[in-house]
Amino acid sequence: MGTPIPNAEGLDAMKRPLILVVDDTARDLELLARILERQGYSVAVAGGGAQALDLVGRECPDLILLDVLMPGMDGIAVCRRLKSDPATAGIPVIFLTGQSESGEILAGFEAGAVDYVTKPFRVPELLARVRVHMDLRRAQLEISTLRGILPTCAHCKRIRDEKGTWHRIETFISQHSEAQFSHGCCPECIPVCFPDYHAGLPSGDLEDIEGPTEGKGLPS
Repeated sequence: MGTPIPNAEGLDAMKRPLILVVDDTARDLELLARILERQGYSVAVAGGGAQALDLVGRECPDLILLDVLMPGMDGIAVCRRLKSDPATAGIPVIFLTGQSESGEILAGFEAGAVDYVTKPFRVPELLARVRVHMDLRRAQLEISTLRGILPTCAHCKRIRDEKGTWHRIETFISQHSEAQFSHGCCPECIPVCFPDYHAGLPSGDLEDIEGPTEGKGLPS
């Protein structure tokens, strides 16, 4: 154990959310990997804290399930290391614990964990917590993308997403927000796009034309 677990489905697996499971018990690693893969997640595993940090440095997961009690570097220390690095601070960490003492749970939250799951696992609860924090992480990344720098082609104005795919600006923004688009034609573009229509306009009638072209007298 302790190496990434390959997922079937070929290239499609590369687009699946990646969950890193960290536990020093091989049986728990195998069980969690099986449960998560059946839900369509890609899974990587680590048998200890140092190995987990090494894996995170090579491939940033979308979420980490982290055992608290491990020999050597325990889960609390691993979480603190992750949260101290700006490159990994945003990864949600869910602690796996065999105890329910409030002191250990509080220490996990203070280290930066977002949630915890007790052993033995209750599968519906585990999956519900994973799903909630995956959705929150996705929403945070979308907000960050729209607020950050958007790589845009200087010629066609397409936007490149985090996977390197180029999208029309309307498609990209619609996928990352609730904005909707209706297309019209500004005064500067009417003579270029619709020269015949422009030639028939009375002088001074080139105000902005907004909304869909249907019903506006513009050629379709």
